[in-house]
Amino acid sequence: QVQLVESGGGLVQAGGSLNLSCAASGSIWGINSMGWYRQIPGYQRELVATTDSAYRSNYADFVEGRFTISRERTTSTLTVYLQMSSLKPEDTALYYCYARKIALNTDAWGQGTQITIST
Repeated sequence: QVQLVESGGGLVQAGGSLNLSCAASGSIWGINSMGWYRQIPGYQRELVATTDSAYRSNYADFVEGRFTISRERTTSTLTVYLQMSSLKPEDTALYYCYARKIALNTDAWGQGTQITIST
């Protein structure tokens, strides 16, 4: 089992910055990619950014260079970070961390952290 613990998020004014982190522990062997999705009430969950074991990154079009995803590995944890800047009110959503094991076709999800951008 993979446990994901998210931190960061909160309320910030438009144009501001926030940083998210997500620490994976437990059975982290075999995690191929980690990243972030977000969900706005009434809408489907959508991809924000991902990074894989080769440190390649992928971003949604709406990111437009405003976010940077990175990852850090120790012997027992794997942590992914999302640095967000130039935040817009439309970035307001519940942000979820995920970890994927392709070989096992399994995803683990964090509990979600709320980000609210005020005008």
